[in-house]
Amino acid sequence: MKDFVFHNPTKIIFGKGRISELGSEVRRTSRKVLLVYGRGSIKKNGVYDQVVDSLRTAGIEFVELPGVKPNPVLSKVHEGVELAKKEKVDGIVAVGGGSTIDTSKTIAAGFYYDGDIWDAFVGRYEVKRSLPIYVVLTLSATGSEMNMGAVITNEETKQKYAFVAPTSYPRVSIIDPSVQFSLPRIQTANGAADAISHVMELYFDGTPDVWIEDEISEGIIRAIIRSTDILMNKPDDYDARANLAWSATLALNGVTRTGRSGGDWSCHAIEHSISALYDIAHGSGLAIVTPAWMKYVYKEDIGKFARFAEKVFGVEESDEERAALEGIERLKNWFKSVGLPTSLEDVGISSTEIDKIVDNAAMRTPFGSLKRLEKEDVREILKLCV
Repeated sequence: MKDFVFHNPTKIIFGKGRISELGSEVRRTSRKVLLVYGRGSIKKNGVYDQVVDSLRTAGIEFVELPGVKPNPVLSKVHEGVELAKKEKVDGIVAVGGGSTIDTSKTIAAGFYYDGDIWDAFVGRYEVKRSLPIYVVLTLSATGSEMNMGAVITNEETKQKYAFVAPTSYPRVSIIDPSVQFSLPRIQTANGAADAISHVMELYFDGTPDVWIEDEISEGIIRAIIRSTDILMNKPDDYDARANLAWSATLALNGVTRTGRSGGDWSCHAIEHSISALYDIAHGSGLAIVTPAWMKYVYKEDIGKFARFAEKVFGVEESDEERAALEGIERLKNWFKSVGLPTSLEDVGISSTEIDKIVDNAAMRTPFGSLKRLEKEDVREILKLCV
């Protein structure tokens, strides 16, 4: 187990009816905010009205930036930065899932930068100041409501990259699981796959003797699977929604990172190339890539993969290799059981497209910590995704 510093400044307000508290929280720092959201679902499920009522009650002015896509893009960020500067806002309220939050984080950073904020994603600018960010979460998946990272796609270059900055932690995130009752099954499943992948990227980074972290990680994955199985048939089960929501937040708020080497992140790197090129859902892409990556690298830490199979799926097998392979297969089958794709073909991507994906991913190779992946390793993993 490695030395670490753990610090997470985000305040979480969790439970039914808590959106009404947004305005009083925002008022601690801001009087005029940019209200960022997606393509209108929050106006159908009543969340928009709750947000607006709370802001108005607290005397908070707001200007709106709707239309954030599920895979958030740089052009919307540019639009938001321009609007925020023009309207001289002093805060941002993100209402939605990870795409909306990541867009908001990037706008918040871009507000204080005279250049193109894409510079932060490619290492030409270090973010040291951001507008205060407040979140009302409507889709549990990315964990962006309680971390300092953001992922954006540059449509022109087809690069889907991330940046991290301490100023990007939301000040407050409100999580009301009941507002997620109306989510389509596939969005719930995609969110679950995303959250599981976040845990696994850290779990399989090769750091030895992180016993408490392993136990926490395995418990989170089991809770996600259990909750998602219930929600596939009963989407309005509050306890299942609540457990899934909090599990997804814990998956990437730093708790599962402590004592580790920082994570592997190969599956995310490969998936980002797929969704940058083909605009598929991030969770679906991870459901395709993750079992293939596991099959390619499991011998690098076969004992850990065998443990995963036992602790998460109850595999009883004395031979570590057979156990490891059985665990990989069970994860893949679980993805299938909740309606997720597990091959490129499932999302309409032909094997003839592999070279294109490899070339995109190669812009950032080598990556990975359990096994350092070069361009040809990525190609072999993608072959396993066919």
